[in-house]
Amino acid sequence: MSIPSGGPVAAPRVPEAVHRRRWVILGVLMFSLLIIVLDNSILNVAVKTIASPAPTGIGATQSELEWAINSYTLVFAGLLFTAGLLGDRIGRKKVLLAGILVFGVASALAALSSSPGELIAWRALMGFGAAFVMPATLAVLMNVFERDEQPKAIGIWAGGVGLGIAIGPITGGVLLEHFWWGSIFLVNVPVVIVALVAMAVLVPDSRDPAPGRVDPLGVVLSIVGLVLLVYGIIRGGELASFTDITVLAPLIGGLLVLTAFVWHEKRSSHPSIDISYFRKPAFSAAVAAIALVFFALMGVTFFSVFYLQSVRGYTALESGLLILPLAAAQMIFAPRARLVVDRFGARAVCTVGMLLVAAGLAAFALFGADTPLWVLCLVFFVQGTGMAHIMPPVTVTVMQALPRERAGSGSAINNTFRQVGGALGIAVLGSVLSTVYRGDIEGHLDGVPASARDFAGESIEATRGVAEKLGPAGKPLIAAANDAFIGAMHVTALGSAAVALIGAAVVAAFMPGRQPAQGEPDPAHQAAGEPAHQS
Repeated sequence: MSIPSGGPVAAPRVPEAVHRRRWVILGVLMFSLLIIVLDNSILNVAVKTIASPAPTGIGATQSELEWAINSYTLVFAGLLFTAGLLGDRIGRKKVLLAGILVFGVASALAALSSSPGELIAWRALMGFGAAFVMPATLAVLMNVFERDEQPKAIGIWAGGVGLGIAIGPITGGVLLEHFWWGSIFLVNVPVVIVALVAMAVLVPDSRDPAPGRVDPLGVVLSIVGLVLLVYGIIRGGELASFTDITVLAPLIGGLLVLTAFVWHEKRSSHPSIDISYFRKPAFSAAVAAIALVFFALMGVTFFSVFYLQSVRGYTALESGLLILPLAAAQMIFAPRARLVVDRFGARAVCTVGMLLVAAGLAAFALFGADTPLWVLCLVFFVQGTGMAHIMPPVTVTVMQALPRERAGSGSAINNTFRQVGGALGIAVLGSVLSTVYRGDIEGHLDGVPASARDFAGESIEATRGVAEKLGPAGKPLIAAANDAFIGAMHVTALGSAAVALIGAAVVAAFMPGRQPAQGEPDPAHQAAGEPAHQS
C-alpha cells in the first residue's frame, strides 16, 4: 500500500517516547476530527427548526439557511491549502490547537445567534477554525507513525470521517428533540475543551525543519482561486443553472487564478507545493478519485435527506438512524482495508470500491415511495463498504508520495480535492434534481394561484407547503410532488453512478498495483534481471 521508493527501508524516524503513545495520540486526533466532520452534517437536520419564527428558531429564509451552510464551506475550502502550509512551517500542533480553539469559540457564538446574519458570520468563523484542524490531524498522524503502520492508522482516520458524516444527523435529531436549536452548536464547546487539554498534553509538535522562504504570492493565489471557484459552484447550485453571469464570472475567474497559481508554482524557486508531484500517475489518480467519489456521494446524500423526510415522512432522527449502516460499514472495513490492499493491490481494491459505490448510487434509481427499509439499509451498507475500500488507500497514496516534512501540504491537497468535489456534487447534482423536478411538477400546478406557481415549482418542500395551504384540494398535488421528486431522484442517481464509474476507470488505469511484500521477489525486477528492492 506504499509507493515504491527505489531505496532501502528507512530507519525509524519517530522518537521512542512518541512511538509508545502513538495510538493514544491517534485517539485524540480522531476526537478532534470527529467534531469537525460531525458539524458539517449536523446542521442539515436543523434547517427547518432554524427557519421557524422565534422563540423556536430565528426565522431564517431559504437563502439565509443556504448561506449558513455555504459560508462555512466557502471559508473552509478556501483556507485548507494555506492551513496545511502554515502547519508545515510553524508547527502542526500549534495550528491544531489554534484551529480547535477558534472552532469552539465560534460554536458558542453561533449557538447564541439572535439573527440569521449573526449565524452566517459565526458559521464562517467555524469554517476558519475547521480549516486549520482538518489537515493538521492527518499531518500529525503521518509524523507519529512509521511508514509501515501509516496505512492502518489512516484506515482508522478514514473510518472516523465516515462515522462523523453518519452520526451528525442522529446527534442533531436527538438534540433537537430535547433542546433548542442552538444546542447543535453549543454541544461542541465541552468537547473542544477536552480536546484542547488532551492535545496540549499528548500530541507532539512537528514541522518541516527546512521550510525555505515564504511564497506569499502562491498563498494569495491559492486562497483567491479556491474561494472564487467554490463560490461559483455554490452559486450555480442555488440558481440551478451554471449559465448565469453571477455563476460564470467567479467560476472562470477562479479557474484562471488557479491556473496562474500552477504557473507561478512551476517557476518559483520556493514553491508552496511542488507541482511535479502531479506528474506521478498514482498521485494524480488518487486525488482525482477523492474528488470524484465525494462528488457522487455528497450529491446523493443531499437528495436522500429529502427522499427520506419529505417523501417517506421520517423524522430527522429516524432518517439519521437509517444511515447508520453506512457508518457501520466504514468502521468495520476502513481500518482493515490495508490487509486487502496488501493482498490484491490498491488498484484492484479501489476499483472494486468505486464499483460498489456506483452500484449503491444506481440503486436509488429503483427506489419508490414504499421501498422496504431493509433495502435502504443494505444499499447504505454497500456504499459504506465501497467508501471504506477507497479512502484509506487513496489517502495513503497521496500522503506517502510526499516527504514526511510536507505532510501538511499533502493533507491539504487531500482535503481540498475532497471539499471541492463534494461542493461540486451538491451543486451540479442538486441542479439536475431541481431542473428535472420543476419540469415534471409544472403540469400539476394549474390549481395553484398564479402568484405562487413559481415558488411551488422550486422544490418538493415548496410544493408541499403550498399544497398544505390548499387544504383537501392540495392532496393530489402532494402525491404529484412525491412522484415528480422520485422521478428526478432516479435521473440524479444515475448521474451520480456515472461519475463513480468514471472514478473506477481512473483508478483502474493509474493507481499502483500490488506491491511485493518484504522479502518477496519483484516480478518486474526479476524480468529485467535486477535485484528486488523493498518499498
